[in-house]
Amino acid sequence: MVLTEVKDKNTAREFLDVAREIYRNDPYWVCPLDKDIEAVFDPAKNDLHNYGVCTRWVLKSDQGKLIGRIAAFVNEKKAYQPEQPTGGIGFFECINDAEAATLLFSTAEKWLTKKGMKAMDGPINFGENDSFWGLLIEGYTTPSYGMNYHHPYYKNLFEAYGFQTLYEQITNHLQVMKPFPERFTKIAEWVANKPGYTFKHLEIKKLEDFAKDFAEIYNDAWQDFENFVPLQTKGILESFNKMKTVMDEKLIWFAYINNEPASVIVILPDANQMIKSFNGKLGLIEKLKFVYYRWKGVNRMRAVVMGTKKAYQKHGLESALFIKLKEYVIPMNQYVELELSWVGDFNDKMLSLHEATGATLGKKHATMRKLF
Repeated sequence: MVLTEVKDKNTAREFLDVAREIYRNDPYWVCPLDKDIEAVFDPAKNDLHNYGVCTRWVLKSDQGKLIGRIAAFVNEKKAYQPEQPTGGIGFFECINDAEAATLLFSTAEKWLTKKGMKAMDGPINFGENDSFWGLLIEGYTTPSYGMNYHHPYYKNLFEAYGFQTLYEQITNHLQVMKPFPERFTKIAEWVANKPGYTFKHLEIKKLEDFAKDFAEIYNDAWQDFENFVPLQTKGILESFNKMKTVMDEKLIWFAYINNEPASVIVILPDANQMIKSFNGKLGLIEKLKFVYYRWKGVNRMRAVVMGTKKAYQKHGLESALFIKLKEYVIPMNQYVELELSWVGDFNDKMLSLHEATGATLGKKHATMRKLF
């Protein structure tokens, strides 16, 4: 086998092509857009390069066939939060061969060791955990946009090298046309009509204001979770602007109590239904097709993030947000499924909310750790 560090356009292209080779005959896989993956490794497009380092490798057989890839990175903002300095690996793809996987993992481990790391988490992203994060271990069906998809044998490759599950990420599916349980509906309607409680969907013309509200809610809601790093309004605004191409502003809802931002749910149409035939490319033809598919509409949505300030987490606001969402979605007669992704197995409150809506298990991903 021949392992090559990505240093130029040719090896960068091969890095992308590895996944196309590995999943060539898989009917469920949707190739992520090349530009989305390349953006992770571009300092001009990923601010984390200001706070860390990353690299990646491509693995070929002796005959020159692409058989694997891996990326390794150190995020200085998070590396020193665990008990031991911990780096990350991601974008791992490999044929079903323990020797090939071991070469990839050990190469990343040696690089991270030189950077002072004592462990590595994977597969994760050199960025936020809303995309390219976690190893698929259950629910090998078509992924939604940004969600990792893997062959079932990947779990064995990780465990054989010594990775152990740190936590699982639960994705539940909600059938849009199925009525909410009666108790859930009663609570939601009661909350929605309480004095001082108002609900607004995002407005693109006021994007900066909503980005500020999102930051206020998110940073309050998640502050007690391990390895939490506050989000800045600038970064959120950048994310909102990136979402514009697929965003439906009436699928993103905020709850306010006496005009104070209190809760939020961000839902996007599933772009993977639009890009499945693109094979990762986004040239002129694909852009025209995308515009057509966007106009035609898709029938799946993905809940990217939900959060409620600590002071209001038992006020039923999330239930009311779901009701507001359904008031818009049902008359459209377009969407059939909402994917609630992903919730850590440590987040009992959010998992309880999923259960209360009547959602059922769709997928499980695992974030794993290898101690050196």
